Amino acid sequence: MRAYFKNSSFTVGFIIFLSVFIIAIFAPLIAPHPYNEINTSNKLKPPSLEYPFGTDQYGRCIFSRVIYGSRIALKVGLIVVTIETLIGVSLGLLAGYYGGIVDKAISFITDFTWAMPPLILALAIVTVLGPGLTNVVIAIAVISWAQFTRIIRAKTQSLKNMPFVEAARALGESDFSILVRYILPNTVGPIIVLTTLALPSAILSTTALGFLGLGAQPPAPDWGVMLSEGISYIRVAPWISLFPGLAIVYTVLGFNLLGEGLRDILDPRLKV
Repeated sequence: MRAYFKNSSFTVGFIIFLSVFIIAIFAPLIAPHPYNEINTSNKLKPPSLEYPFGTDQYGRCIFSRVIYGSRIALKVGLIVVTIETLIGVSLGLLAGYYGGIVDKAISFITDFTWAMPPLILALAIVTVLGPGLTNVVIAIAVISWAQFTRIIRAKTQSLKNMPFVEAARALGESDFSILVRYILPNTVGPIIVLTTLALPSAILSTTALGFLGLGAQPPAPDWGVMLSEGISYIRVAPWISLFPGLAIVYTVLGFNLLGEGLRDILDPRLKV
């Protein structure tokens, strides 16, 4: 671990990630008010000791909503990345190992998905499925797996003719056993790096769809929803949008630094 913390990007990213994770876990203890507590007598109050980030148009505590919003950001990010990792890694292993028509078919679908503007495709999917956090998760996962497939496919192609894989074939092991026991463990490094780099993209996409009203629905303390609600009050109460925006920047920056640091440590040649 000492080698990891010698990398400044990893160190700063890990500290930010840890802080966001702790905030999300202990949100009820950190937040001074319930995130959906309405008090119209305190609406549009500037930051103070009682309301560190001020209040919104309904008198709700912005600080409490930002704190609880970290739960939505992490939850969606982790679920999306888990789904796209399962899809992308599975397809990448199959394409790289079998080649031929399997590789061509998977590569065509991957290139098609990669070529589509992600946000536009996500918008189209959510429009068909309807607004809501679950549908946002599905939409983002469906459009984001291609990078995993491309990297894992290339890695698998370089591994499938290695001596230890040839020896497994000679011993009569099945293709499934070879993929799971010999090839997959040797792709763990790139998978970890891709996962940490995919998390900020998932959070940004969730926030963008929330801002457009297609993600989490009010009164959920989603950072994108909070940004959208604050637009109408940007002149009289800029803190409504300012603090959720800073939370997004802080979280995304942390995951990006963590991913860059892991890439430098685990696989410096990996280009995403």
